[in-house]
Amino acid sequence: NKHVIKNIPWTTAKNFTVERGQQQIEELISTWDIHESWRHHSEFLEEEELKDSKRYHYRACWALPTRRKPIPRATASVYFVIVISKFKPDTAPVEVFYRLESSRLIRRPEQCQFREKWLQDITENKILCAERL
Repeated sequence: NKHVIKNIPWTTAKNFTVERGQQQIEELISTWDIHESWRHHSEFLEEEELKDSKRYHYRACWALPTRRKPIPRATASVYFVIVISKFKPDTAPVEVFYRLESSRLIRRPEQCQFREKWLQDITENKILCAERL
């Protein structure tokens, strides 16, 4: 049973704006199979000018509030980069990458389905570390 990787049609370089990038990240997140009890907010962090591209950095911060603990003990961040190549035509779609705060592994949404377990692992590890201190 092959798992389908959900992705969205990304905007073109010429139609990109910081706000549009954030909307599209939200659109991507909405395709992820994550329990509705998880809450997140996303934000634009910075624009980075490189020789061959412009990179736009965003963060989505996740938490699992409950009735008994409305202020979560730990959060998990997912960092996104939207890349606009200076060599590709401006009609080409932007490239998108993301990584988890606890990892250096960079993933592409079209190649890897996001897993809720990654968020659980990060928050559980943070809670365990806090309890040890």
